[in-house]
Amino acid sequence: MSSPDPARPPASRLALPLLAFLFGAVGLLMAVAVVFMPGKDGQTPAAVGGPFRLVDQNGRTVTEKDLEGAPSLVFFGFTHCPDVCPTALQEITTIYDALGPKGDRLRSFFVTVDPERDTPELLKTYLSSFDSRIRGLSGDKAATDAMLKAWRVYARKVPLEGGGYTMDHTALIYLMDKRGRFVGGFNIQRAPAESARELEAMF
Repeated sequence: MSSPDPARPPASRLALPLLAFLFGAVGLLMAVAVVFMPGKDGQTPAAVGGPFRLVDQNGRTVTEKDLEGAPSLVFFGFTHCPDVCPTALQEITTIYDALGPKGDRLRSFFVTVDPERDTPELLKTYLSSFDSRIRGLSGDKAATDAMLKAWRVYARKVPLEGGGYTMDHTALIYLMDKRGRFVGGFNIQRAPAESARELEAMF
């Protein structure tokens, strides 16, 4: 009988991180499915959004009223996010570049799903690498959880080996119209000029 390979971890040690990944992936898929669940008429998306009260990176209060009067892009993430969040924010920045002066008519919000770490001060430093018109929103856990629930956002703390944690979360850019109503997920996987044209039609 051959002895076990000491360099190969037991199957049980491999199974746990795999199960954690699968549960996270299922959670994200369920969150996206809920966002796009048809309404009672079978045509309109389920209600997304509602009252909220957070502060931006400059300490100014932001509520659902700030979504009225211009189309908005809303993205939920956190500053310790290694790739998805900075990529999305960079894509939004390139859309502002493509819009030129018309970009002042577009509102963008980066809402943290990690209120424990993401203070207004940290958000201000983090967002300084992107377009200055992107506002970073944060609040206490109760205010954050209420917005996540109203916007049907999936977010879950995931412990890391050696301490600390990361966040699994919905990686969807929400497109809102001039009345602050949810339109759908905004596709940034295309040329910035194409994204800019879609938004210009909503001004």
